Amino acid sequence: DYELCEEWEHLYPVPREDLINLHREHLLHLLEMGDMEKALQLLQRIEDPGICLAISEQSLDQHPNLAASHFLADYLTAHFDASLTTARRNEIQALYIGSKVLLTLPELSRVNYFHLSSRPLLMLEQLLMNMKVDWVAVAVQTLHQLLAGQEIGFTVEDINNLLSKYAEKALNFPFTLKEKRS
Repeated sequence: DYELCEEWEHLYPVPREDLINLHREHLLHLLEMGDMEKALQLLQRIEDPGICLAISEQSLDQHPNLAASHFLADYLTAHFDASLTTARRNEIQALYIGSKVLLTLPELSRVNYFHLSSRPLLMLEQLLMNMKVDWVAVAVQTLHQLLAGQEIGFTVEDINNLLSKYAEKALNFPFTLKEKRS
């Protein structure tokens, strides 16, 4: 049906908003099916960069699954970085980094942290609070690689401060040790 609508689009004038809605729904359908190649081809077929940007942003704002969010965030930063406001660019980069960190977690556990995908530092803190130390090690390594030279609202120093804070809390004993006197 989407392909038929695309053919009609070439034959008859379609209002811009209807065109954006059509392509957004088609893109989300392809991403939901896991067909990233066809999704990329769809975006490349759209000649108007403004429409392509609107479709990509609106699709991302629909909060699709993890792989789709990662794909869209990557596509937006790769193709429309200059067209985005600084706040929106930081938001999309944070989502990209958060989804990359989520992909390092065991598959069955990703659903528990998906709601934090746009806030990677908070996700890291949640992992620390849940005592997922092995996962934190992989997440920190991934964050260090991704943050090299990037500005997204937090830095490697913020990660180190968070780790130090929780390391200090782990060594904090709620009671005092009594001395044994001989």
